[in-house]
Amino acid sequence: MTGEKVIISCAVTGGMTVPGQSPAIPKTPDEIIRSSLEAHAAGAAIIHIHVRDPLTGMPSADLSLFAEVLSGIRASCDAIVQPTTGGGVGMTIDERARVVVELRPEMATFNLGSFNFGIFTVHHRPEMAPYEIDYLESTRDYVFKNTFADMYKLAGHFRSVGTKPEFEAYDVGHLFNLRHLLDNGIMNAPFHLQFVLGVLGANGPTLSQLVHMLSTAKELFGAEHFTWSVAGVGYPAEFHMGASALTLGGHFRVGLEDNLRVSADRRAGSNAELVRKAVALIELLDREVASPSEARQLLGIVPAQEPALARP
Repeated sequence: MTGEKVIISCAVTGGMTVPGQSPAIPKTPDEIIRSSLEAHAAGAAIIHIHVRDPLTGMPSADLSLFAEVLSGIRASCDAIVQPTTGGGVGMTIDERARVVVELRPEMATFNLGSFNFGIFTVHHRPEMAPYEIDYLESTRDYVFKNTFADMYKLAGHFRSVGTKPEFEAYDVGHLFNLRHLLDNGIMNAPFHLQFVLGVLGANGPTLSQLVHMLSTAKELFGAEHFTWSVAGVGYPAEFHMGASALTLGGHFRVGLEDNLRVSADRRAGSNAELVRKAVALIELLDREVASPSEARQLLGIVPAQEPALARP
């Protein structure tokens, strides 16, 4: 395994955090673009994108905001820009899918099943606006909806525009959902799979659960048919899961969407700071950081041919 390339993905802002949790969370398009470019310069080959209402900081499905952010990043670096189709609380599958249908990214996320998604346990900080607290509290009764009807519809959009999916598996049952999609010709191998561990309502961020999900994926799909990464939610899960992935031959995600701390006693000042810690771990374990072109080769992505989107 020594020297094998590792793809670092950076989730720069997210849809299940609120800006009052940390001043480092980028909110406006310019802030998201700047944070993305810093993360890329630090070593991230994939930049995972959500957008926010520039005034309130709440998650948004506004296509013009996505277009502005995607074009701004593409104009300045060669990172794989990977928008979400997960969105935020209350968004419909049609709202979430528009970024694929209209903007045709080379890669986007594809969630593999429904589950309770709770963020109501987040500590209420004095910096939070009342609507941010309401948003967090609303998830006591929130189901992140990804039904088979949703997945079938989303798969059609991915196929029609040629976008590479990154399949998000939050629990082991989601892997069996993916097996169903493959068996019925709705999606195809080879594919890229991401284990998202640590969300309240889904699987936990432990080594045993990561190994269980990885071994299940190998049994269901055959190790030769997929690449994989892990996103550990919270601290220290982000880096414990990342280090585990490095020893098991996978890739991993960092970023302020998932985790706000760079160490137990220090909050991260930027996404780039989290990426730099990931790079340090990779080098300590004698693996190498993949460039965007190397990541495209590993993932089987043909470089995007569409012209950069004009910023509104």
